[in-house]
Amino acid sequence: MTTVESTTGATYRAWSKLPSNSIGSAVFSVGMCLRVPYFASVLPRVVALEPGRCEVTAPKWFGVRNHLGTFHAIAACNLAEVAMGMLAEATVPTSHRWIPKSMNVEYLTKATTSLRAVAELDGLPDFAAVTDGLDIVVPVSIRDTAGVEVVHADITIWVSAASR
Repeated sequence: MTTVESTTGATYRAWSKLPSNSIGSAVFSVGMCLRVPYFASVLPRVVALEPGRCEVTAPKWFGVRNHLGTFHAIAACNLAEVAMGMLAEATVPTSHRWIPKSMNVEYLTKATTSLRAVAELDGLPDFAAVTDGLDIVVPVSIRDTAGVEVVHADITIWVSAASR
């Protein structure tokens, strides 16, 4: 692993300093929602975070229900963006920056329960080689409490070297 790859940002350092239990997860998640207020609309809880992987849960509550009483499609997209964003924060070194570029979403079946989103990369890019910019597709699988994938999102982020 190069020095560039091992240089982590403030978000991942904060996660790493908190206890690896439900209290640490809750404290981190509240802080995340204070920093990115729109995320709070789905009451997300980051339960796992490491370079290349993030897992987030969200309860089914009245604020995310649609007219059918199921988890609203756009709320599920918000959950996918939380998982992708935290993965990017934990993965992209401080020598680089990232921004969402596109999002392709498949609504596979009705989401009638709380949800769990997992964003996971198959491998980490060699960020030291990224000078002109790179598209990275972050797949996000959103499953219900029975483990059925209800939504799948592929979110493309643009990663480029940070301005000096």
